[in-house]
Amino acid sequence: MDADVLVIGAGLAGLNAARLLERDGCQVVVVDAADAVGGRVRTDLVDGFRVDRGFQVLNPAYPALREAVDLDRLALRRFGRGVAVRTSDGLRVLADPLRAPRLAGGPAGAVLADPGAAWALLRWVAPSLAGRRAIEASPEAGLFDSLDAAGVRGPLREQVLEPFLAGVLGDAEGVTSAHFVRWLLRWFVLGTPGLPAQGLAAVPAQLAQGLRAPVRLGVAVDGLERSAGGWTARTGGGTITSRAVVVAAGPVASAGLLGRRPPAMRGLATWWFAPEESPTRSRFLHVDGLSGGPVVNTAVVSNAQPSYAPAGRHLVQASTLLAGRTPVEAEVRAHLGRIYGRPATDWPLVSSQEIPDALPAIPPGSWRTPPSDDSDGSDGLVLAGDGTDASIQGALASGQAAAERVRGRLGS
Repeated sequence: MDADVLVIGAGLAGLNAARLLERDGCQVVVVDAADAVGGRVRTDLVDGFRVDRGFQVLNPAYPALREAVDLDRLALRRFGRGVAVRTSDGLRVLADPLRAPRLAGGPAGAVLADPGAAWALLRWVAPSLAGRRAIEASPEAGLFDSLDAAGVRGPLREQVLEPFLAGVLGDAEGVTSAHFVRWLLRWFVLGTPGLPAQGLAAVPAQLAQGLRAPVRLGVAVDGLERSAGGWTARTGGGTITSRAVVVAAGPVASAGLLGRRPPAMRGLATWWFAPEESPTRSRFLHVDGLSGGPVVNTAVVSNAQPSYAPAGRHLVQASTLLAGRTPVEAEVRAHLGRIYGRPATDWPLVSSQEIPDALPAIPPGSWRTPPSDDSDGSDGLVLAGDGTDASIQGALASGQAAAERVRGRLGS
């Protein structure tokens, strides 16, 4: 027997499961087919710029994150608590009135909100503040249908909420579970997202560094078979036997390994530019309330986390959806020019990425937290990942849940 537990996949879910199982005294082997840990959470260094694999943010309010890593070591720097919106009246900022009162009032409030719309939205968001049980007790539907039923209409929805959530969810059609969206908004209310000094890859790196045995990289598992006392995993370099297996290779790869139908995924493309001058000093995420182009959100990430760019340089991200035709660079540049109010045609391109499997789709009725495949792990085979809770919180929480189910199996 090579190990008590084999963990397939060194993303956040697999690493967190391995951490907790090792803490319980299990001998754990972690393998991953990639050349580095992290799964879909990776950071590349390009000409001195830190470029995450797709624009992602880290919310320090996530309870599973706070339990799993040392947040102080990440040296997190935060974005502004609000959103900058391009409207027909210019670029307006909607900020949290409790944390940025100087920015919260004025023209933006008059242009984008009226008391009726604001109260309707607050009533719709209210279950988020009360917690999971209140969310589960609220009516379930697709996002847009749920907002319609709650009377959330007008510029506040059309120019702020819908563009913002399109980028967060990878969904411009509003068909994502309203329960799941409320759950995500809970964390935006409780915490202010930011970026680690070394990029998002610092999170899985810290988890991996805490393991007793290093992750075996470049090891792809081709198949799993029941064997005496446990499981046998076939790899290109031989077999690995274990009493239990945590499959955490990502939603699509895990489904293939288990012979299941792969889940629907949502795709995103991210463009990273390095203008000579920053188009704004703002740390806010920017969206287009006029729906005039492919960019669903953009930000000068170096304003929030200066370590993402060399000294004196600037880094701008622009995210687009991968649904139908992929936008070309000229369209992205033109849209950025309209959002920021200054040309982006001459901004040097640092990197561009197409990530077709960026996020699992979460349709109505499918949200579960922690994510689960409805297996009790009685056969020693457990699936982990963010398939029913597409977030960093969901991935880490699924690792916790997987470790608990394996612990029950090994303790029997």
